[in-house]
Amino acid sequence: MTTDSSSTSRPGISTFKGEDRALRAGRLGTGGLLLSVLAATAPLMVVAGVMPTTFAVMGIVGQPLLFVVLGVVLVLFSVGYAEMSRHVHNAGAFYAYISRGLGGTAGASAALVALVAYNALQVGIYGIFGFEVSGLFATYADLSVAWWIPALVAALVVGALGWLKIDVNARVLGVLLIIEVALVVIFDIAAVADPAAEGLSLHAFNPDTLSGAGVATALCFCIAAFTGFEQAPVYAEETSRPHILVPRVMFLAVSGVAVFFALSSWALTVATGPSAIVAESQKQSAGLLFGLTESRLGGTFTDVLHFLFVTGMFAALLSFHNVVARYAFAMGREGLLPAAFGRTNSASGAPATGSLLQTVVSVVVVAVFAIADDKPTGDPTEPVLHLFTWFGNIGSLGVIVLMAAASASVIVFFVRRGAVAAQAWRLVTSALAGIALLVIAVYTVKDFDVLVGAGPDSSLSWVLPGIIGLALLVGLAQGLLLKARNPEAHARIGLGNEAFQLEKAAEETS
Repeated sequence: MTTDSSSTSRPGISTFKGEDRALRAGRLGTGGLLLSVLAATAPLMVVAGVMPTTFAVMGIVGQPLLFVVLGVVLVLFSVGYAEMSRHVHNAGAFYAYISRGLGGTAGASAALVALVAYNALQVGIYGIFGFEVSGLFATYADLSVAWWIPALVAALVVGALGWLKIDVNARVLGVLLIIEVALVVIFDIAAVADPAAEGLSLHAFNPDTLSGAGVATALCFCIAAFTGFEQAPVYAEETSRPHILVPRVMFLAVSGVAVFFALSSWALTVATGPSAIVAESQKQSAGLLFGLTESRLGGTFTDVLHFLFVTGMFAALLSFHNVVARYAFAMGREGLLPAAFGRTNSASGAPATGSLLQTVVSVVVVAVFAIADDKPTGDPTEPVLHLFTWFGNIGSLGVIVLMAAASASVIVFFVRRGAVAAQAWRLVTSALAGIALLVIAVYTVKDFDVLVGAGPDSSLSWVLPGIIGLALLVGLAQGLLLKARNPEAHARIGLGNEAFQLEKAAEETS
């Protein structure tokens, strides 16, 4: 066995030039992969937070139909994306696919966009997590706890779990997710069994409810609810049959999420009445779901729901943390980040340095928002209105841009391989999905002031989406610089573990 002489041995970090550059294979099956992916969707957070916000801000009753429309768009996207996963197995997923189709420079740009976007999504959740935990302490323990205290504690716990085996995290995520989904389903059934005065109205599925200028912006809100299904290829190296499991999990995830959220948002309209859902959402905001369960299922059920709201967010934090760590690992392995990020923990096989990076980013951002808080004890609205909203929409925009680019890369990839005839229908679905995603991205940028609750003249309307634009440009510059200075490293972008296997084979034959 040989060691990497350029690396200094450190406790807990493998320095072997072979296995430490590949994630441990065969650790995830269909169930574990599906639960890890679905945990990022945080179903209760969507039902209690995103849905009332969309009803309130956009004033559109037809939100259930929007989830159906988006489900169709994302299934179209998944057709080509899943086919790519059969040919490319890389923890970098999005940027690996974009590299294979659009070239290494575009891949370097996509890598940085992905790293920024998923970090933003994960960090943003700490705001609403801290707010809700602070509220639980006040309600059940009569303690005043600043929101940033539970947020920082959660960041440290999530960071510690990032060093453990992914199958341990999958079990944790799975238990929380199953209970969370079960409670939302119970509410859906209760709403249908005890509808408002308008009865079991299907008005929310009427296309007429989607008329108006706010429809495209409402799609921006709703697409964030799907974020997570596209993460399945990130774990491809850790499955025994990635060409089978990754596509299977993707289609199960996106179709299941679409149906689940469409029915749950419809249940909200049934419980309040379609004519009252907008006004009630504006009045109660995130408290809408809990108010409806209180009247139908009692205080105990609502208390449990509050608790599961917290555990569901924690599950999403774990899921996004794992994805960010793996993107950092893939980038370190291919020279887009320092080499230390391309090594794994020798005890668990986890991408340890990437996990540490994500933890540091989370702690620093939460600390900055805590210091900027207006009140010594913490303003409870600050993390929700700013940290959660700002970072959540930054992350969503980044993922939309990545999906649009990935759709284009699928087309170019198979055209270059001379597989147009064999993949024709997949190329068509990728083109349709790419066009739809580009439209959503344009409206996201155009209406970013609405998404973050800022005025039309606010600098936030261009500064916040500008973060994704800056990541895109810096990534392009990095890719061009790497191509000029180290063409061999540039050529390896997107190859991931395949590049290592080629190097290993060359060393064995030499």
